Amino acid sequence: MSDIFDAQRDMRTGYLSGSTGVITSAGMWLAAALTASFVSVSQSVWVLFIGGMLIYPVSMAVCKLLGASGNFTKGNPLASLAFSSTFWLIFSLPLAYAAYLHHPEWFFPAMLLVIGGRYLTFSVLYGMRVYWPLGFILAGAGYYLGSNLVAPALSAFAGAGIETIFAIIIFVMHHRSGAAVKTA
Repeated sequence: MSDIFDAQRDMRTGYLSGSTGVITSAGMWLAAALTASFVSVSQSVWVLFIGGMLIYPVSMAVCKLLGASGNFTKGNPLASLAFSSTFWLIFSLPLAYAAYLHHPEWFFPAMLLVIGGRYLTFSVLYGMRVYWPLGFILAGAGYYLGSNLVAPALSAFAGAGIETIFAIIIFVMHHRSGAAVKTA
């Protein structure tokens, strides 16, 4: 890769600008919301934890179904950013679970804050400004929902809704301009 712009273009091309990961994540939020609504909040926590582990492989399969590689070129310097942001997310899970143990209404808002923060790194990873509002809206929703002790199912539905809207926006942006999206 000759520069960061080539590395970002490579990421956008391989992962459809991240749209498949965002829509897959939205699906996991929806599954957790439905579980919280119809089964139990404790089960919904595990649905989001386990579902979260499936986001990467499912989104890669969706990329491939849509004609993208679902991967980056060997030697892409942004790969380490992608991996480190994933580890940051994993390391934050015990905090979200501790929040759940203290107040069950805080789990999904805590996860919205963590995931919102992770999406901010995607603005560099993909070179797309759209990840800034996605990250801040998720984090803002997390703060609002948590501070108002909103029912867990509603908080999970909020995550699903926000990510669905942004997945559509990112997918459309990707297809309108291909991998040559304006950089962050």
